Amino acid sequence: MLNLISSLLGASLFFGRYKPLQPIPLIEWEQAVIFELPPTSRSKAIDRTIETYRQTLAEGGIDLQQQGLWIQSEWETIADSNGTVPIAAASLTKIATTLASLSKWGANHQFETKVYATGTINNGTLEGDLIIEGSGDPFFVWEEAIALGNAIVNLGIERVAGDLIVTNKFYMNYEANSRTAGELLKQGLNEKLWSSEVNQQYYTLPANTPRPQLAIAGNVRLERQIPAFARLLLRHQSLPLKEILRQMNIYSNNHIAQMLADLAGGASEVARSAAYTANLTQSEIQLVNGSGLSPANRISPRAVCQMLRAIDRLLEPHAMNVTELFPVAGRDTVGTVAKRNLPQGTSLKTGTLAKVSALAGVIPTGDGGQIQFAVINHGDRIEYFRESQDRLLQNLARYWQLEKLPKVTYSDYLGDPSRNL
Repeated sequence: MLNLISSLLGASLFFGRYKPLQPIPLIEWEQAVIFELPPTSRSKAIDRTIETYRQTLAEGGIDLQQQGLWIQSEWETIADSNGTVPIAAASLTKIATTLASLSKWGANHQFETKVYATGTINNGTLEGDLIIEGSGDPFFVWEEAIALGNAIVNLGIERVAGDLIVTNKFYMNYEANSRTAGELLKQGLNEKLWSSEVNQQYYTLPANTPRPQLAIAGNVRLERQIPAFARLLLRHQSLPLKEILRQMNIYSNNHIAQMLADLAGGASEVARSAAYTANLTQSEIQLVNGSGLSPANRISPRAVCQMLRAIDRLLEPHAMNVTELFPVAGRDTVGTVAKRNLPQGTSLKTGTLAKVSALAGVIPTGDGGQIQFAVINHGDRIEYFRESQDRLLQNLARYWQLEKLPKVTYSDYLGDPSRNL
């Protein structure tokens, strides 16, 4: 039988009657009519709400071509007004920095600060230098210095006869100049040098936390390499990255954002990484810094929403979501959302420059899934824009069943002595 088929096929080819099979044209499923969601009363009401928002801006003399809006659910684009156009996005940039940081290090990453010593310890005195090797911890502040000081004292060192040496990746109190950061550390290690600010931060620590008295006789010096003969005393672990990012986003801390961006490879690498992880073209994310402190940072509203979805994907293996990295309306009473009138349970990121007011986040619903949104307004009327954004979100939230406020318990805290190993 096989020989017969081969013979017939060969004959067909020989006489020119055989025609190769032609590929069947494929229909792009996402464009097929069967996949289009039919309009509903809810979608029509949402359309009217969006149009009312736009008309109100226009009646207020706002140029609609300078305003961006994108709203999406897990299944569809709900609203698009200049949504794919990259425009100045202010601190929405920190969403890109958050995504790039998670992609590079992971939610539970801890930056390590190592403490070395040269010389011997005699009767509580280190007869040599104390060396601090940083790795870029962007959230090493007074409380961390106090905990580190107590850990060093517990090793039997109460005085350093030599110098305090720091490397060029040791930062403190958001000070990126390592020599200046070293001077701050020297102050934080010794209660006798504390200012009122240090005392104030000390009282945020658990009761009965010791006050370190580590006197350093020498100067603060900056060195690039650790001497081969130095011995390691201890390792200080930073707060987990997820907590650093939460603090950065709640207070929109520009220093932390820029330090993380620099550690990740710079603004261009943050933009590249964020676009790749969110499956976007890089043209929709254009950055010159990691904080948003420049109108040259341009991001499309769609890109903002896609980055928020990408953050959720990276957090899913840790049983986490964006509510644990961003402020939540109704839960967080400090920071940038403290005075905003927004739907409870909504995860948010604000952005403000001289002529930019932006708001983005996620509305968690029980009947519509996660709703991502980004509103970017350009113009001089910042307070007017904020009121318009709040009103838009409140009106939109009426069309879904909002989930209850997420309950999150945070076990990590600044100055935790258990992170000194």
